[in-house]
Amino acid sequence: MGDESDDIKPRDIALLQARVANPTASSRELSDLLDEEYDIHLSHNHVNTLLREMQSDDLFRKTVIPRRTLFQHYIFRIGFHYPNFKENWEDCHEMLVEDPHVLMFFNADSKYRWQLITQFRTNEQMDNWVTAFFEEHGELIDEFETTSIHHLHKFKTDAAIFDDMLSETEEGRGYLENRNGPSSDGKSVLDTADRSKGEQS
Repeated sequence: MGDESDDIKPRDIALLQARVANPTASSRELSDLLDEEYDIHLSHNHVNTLLREMQSDDLFRKTVIPRRTLFQHYIFRIGFHYPNFKENWEDCHEMLVEDPHVLMFFNADSKYRWQLITQFRTNEQMDNWVTAFFEEHGELIDEFETTSIHHLHKFKTDAAIFDDMLSETEEGRGYLENRNGPSSDGKSVLDTADRSKGEQS
């Protein structure tokens, strides 16, 4: 079950899915798509208002993603020298959040190491960045691991991922039913999928 604390209406999830699947569509085109595929009836003005509200609520962001081949990508893992953590972590954290080479910054293990996905034009640029980082924040660092990402095969959010969220509520399942239509034996596509999952388990 997903995190219901987000309190996103299934209708808004369907709109977000339509926007992700059709990033250049006008609000009028999205209104028509919602009507045809989900049986959701919203004027294009209402669609435009909802998209603005979702963007202001940080449910999605308009971003420009450059071609992957323009940069080389790396994973950095930073372990801490804990005696110096309290006095130094905030400046280092702020620097990493603001640095344009940092694509993603997260924690992902029980050691509470900081992990980064970074992008640089060349290995030399990356090496120079790491040297400068140690000069500025070395007193905080106990471990620093670097992994080069040689082939970035995919970096995108597919619209289909929102099917998972829609399937969590009765209203959302209704929208999926409208979009997918009944299967050939009269059973819904969702019923067929659920039955297949049960047979596999």
